[in-house]
Amino acid sequence: MKIIIVGDGKVGQTLTKQLSKEGHDLTVVDSNPKILNDNIENFDILTVEGNGASMETLRRAEAGEADVLIAATSTDEINLLSCITAKKLGTKHTIARVRNTEYREQLVALRNELGLSMTINPEYAAAREIYQILQLPNFVKRESFAKGRVELVEMRIDETSPLKGVVLHRLQSILGAKIQVLIAAVLREDEVIIPSGNFVIEEGDHVFFAAKTAQLDQLLKALGISKQRIKHVMIIGGGRIAYHLIPRLLDAGVKVKVIEKNHENCLRMYSEFPQISVVESDGSLQQVLESEGIYQTDAMITLTNIDEENLIISMFAHHCGVKKIVTKIGRLEYGSLFTDMGIGSIISPKERTSADIVRYVRAMQNAEGSEIVALYHIANEQAEAMEFRVDDTVRYLGVPLKDIPLRKNILIACVTHGNEPMLANGNTCYYEGDSVVVLSTTQDTITHLNDIYAS
Repeated sequence: MKIIIVGDGKVGQTLTKQLSKEGHDLTVVDSNPKILNDNIENFDILTVEGNGASMETLRRAEAGEADVLIAATSTDEINLLSCITAKKLGTKHTIARVRNTEYREQLVALRNELGLSMTINPEYAAAREIYQILQLPNFVKRESFAKGRVELVEMRIDETSPLKGVVLHRLQSILGAKIQVLIAAVLREDEVIIPSGNFVIEEGDHVFFAAKTAQLDQLLKALGISKQRIKHVMIIGGGRIAYHLIPRLLDAGVKVKVIEKNHENCLRMYSEFPQISVVESDGSLQQVLESEGIYQTDAMITLTNIDEENLIISMFAHHCGVKKIVTKIGRLEYGSLFTDMGIGSIISPKERTSADIVRYVRAMQNAEGSEIVALYHIANEQAEAMEFRVDDTVRYLGVPLKDIPLRKNILIACVTHGNEPMLANGNTCYYEGDSVVVLSTTQDTITHLNDIYAS
């Protein structure tokens, strides 16, 4: 597909890396020639220097022949104007990153007039992800499928875990017959494994469980893990993510304290949320954190715009015994280096944005086939978890999974028939209208359910 990316910041660069790997014909538009030159050295792409909202620039980028234009500059208005102009020139689909919540109502009302195929708000998505993690803080990560009825959750195995040293085929005897879970993948020392029944779980492994959402509490109980309840949250950094997150926390009865350096941001936040405690100070300073009660807080969320600052604050929070830590990181390549150093759950707004856009692009590629309805990158971006809607183009309908030839490094984790999700086993079948959750560690792009078959 011919794809134009307007804006070569963090999101643009992440998209360029992912979409070029998938073999698309990419053109990147930006006004900074140095950034464009760096991209040419790293990727097989075309570049156009100029204002991405300008009709003349978009003509040079051949927007009239483009399948998709993705506007991901730092300015909402430029993104919207770029999409409107590209659509006028003939671009088939346009995607805009829009961060200002004041535009939400207009975007809904004027979506057709603006010609937008999709809008995305990275900070809103990040806040939703953080809140989901805090609801069950014993898990490092949670991703939802089957309209929220099934989840893929990540748990680190420590020295006290009853799963340490367990052979996988004995898992059910430990958990009990009533709890149905599937270990879909394991991250061990930066290697992703789709385990067989003889796989032995070791201390330090990051295990990815597929389970019905309703059984997650029971899973924790069976593992002898007392469910944590978050009552007090300390947030470092009062930016957009915090603005989206705080209302959710307040609705859940959580007490919130925000530490923010910028005076105007503090005034605006306190005016917007008088129920919370706002502290104008530097949350990276040890004495500030101690004086503001880090030893008494249940959860620390670091949301500054500096990765290194977030990492250091999170590691200090771990040292102070904070039960749950969520760390925002812009560059996920650093994430694997710090996974076991006390920074807790890692969230990356740009990565989530990129995954959502890539899912949409793959769905467009596959307009005549099974629809991809969810896509998540897991295990330090070394694996993908995808949900597909099954249609009449899918092969092996009604055939038990044990008789289906799957490619290497592919696992079918769950099949949803009607409204009833079922964790997959050898006798599971799927039919037209079902949805199927697939895990893949292969480097090949999967756009259709038929791509998972060996023959």
